[in-house]
Amino acid sequence: MLENLEKKFEQLYGAGGEIHTYVSPGRVNLIGEHTDYNGGHVFPCALTLSTWGVVRPRQDKVLHFYSENFASGGVITTTVDDLTPESASSWTSYPKGFLWALQERGYPLPFGMDLVLGGDIPAGSGLSSSASLEVLMGVIAKDIYGFSDLTMVDIALLGQRAEHGYIGCNCGIMDQFACAMGKKDCAVFLNTDTLEYEYAPLTLTGARIVLTNSKVKHKLVNSAYNDRRVECETALKELQSELNIHTLCEATPAQFEAHKNAIQDPIRQKRARHVITEEARTLAAVTALKENDLTTFGKLMNASHASLKNDYEVSCPEIDLLVDLAQQMDGVLGSRMTGGGFGGCTVSIVKEAAIGPFIDTIQSTYQKEVGHPAEFYVVQAGDGAHKLS
Repeated sequence: MLENLEKKFEQLYGAGGEIHTYVSPGRVNLIGEHTDYNGGHVFPCALTLSTWGVVRPRQDKVLHFYSENFASGGVITTTVDDLTPESASSWTSYPKGFLWALQERGYPLPFGMDLVLGGDIPAGSGLSSSASLEVLMGVIAKDIYGFSDLTMVDIALLGQRAEHGYIGCNCGIMDQFACAMGKKDCAVFLNTDTLEYEYAPLTLTGARIVLTNSKVKHKLVNSAYNDRRVECETALKELQSELNIHTLCEATPAQFEAHKNAIQDPIRQKRARHVITEEARTLAAVTALKENDLTTFGKLMNASHASLKNDYEVSCPEIDLLVDLAQQMDGVLGSRMTGGGFGGCTVSIVKEAAIGPFIDTIQSTYQKEVGHPAEFYVVQAGDGAHKLS
């Protein structure tokens, strides 16, 4: 992939000058879904599926963007003084949004750059191709502009700021944090309220992480994502009339059951129940993984999906079919939807000997029921974004 991008760079922009290469991973969240904007814990890992960038600084203020993943759009040109969004659907909103966030934070952009980008993270799959691109832009900007004080946590936060203020998706911090702070063979146990984190080794003895892409693309900005956040904020205010809590995830499941009638709308009750029980599941799942108890970890994944489907209502028929098929199979320890929802991928923990039958069986049924094939990725945890050369 990178060699092809370097050739494309020379073809589009010519050889010579200071050409640098960078990489930023996608991410999968193992458990802890929709807790990240409710002050809870999440448990993602960075992937070896990635976005790559080939970049050369310019003498003027022109920005040239080109992506092999959206090659039909050609080279998109603007300047560092004009970071107006092309359109809500343009992929350039993510790198431009990050540069916008830098400028908003007071970082000057004295010159432009030529960029060629590409990657193997499927767009719309729920594996954070957008956050990967934002964090990639952060690593590029830190390097070529010499922003030595910019930490990887700062880059994650600026990516989130771009989502909120430029793109219009009121997301949590998990995706950008995982892409920025990932570590090979580890998951990141992150407290999204304090940004305290620790790395937990992903020692899945005799098992692997298998992602199944439903090929149903979601658009978080246009989905119910922002609605869910408002519902949670309202439910929190209602619970605070009876509980001394600052975030939904501070409440325990027992406290929720005792005080749920403070939440006046039954839909908001369901949303709050998911968030509060998901926080408890995430804490239990990390403990189980540390004890190498994959059976318990898998059961908690299954329970997470049921809650996301029934209480948070962010699944869809295609995802539910994939999860149902997976959970019925021998050798599958757990399976759930992952990401914002309304399509994208499932994540399953599958015993190594069962991976072949898992793929064959699910593919056959899914193709017959849905009318198009799924895609499967047997993945491992990779490092966070960094410069290659």
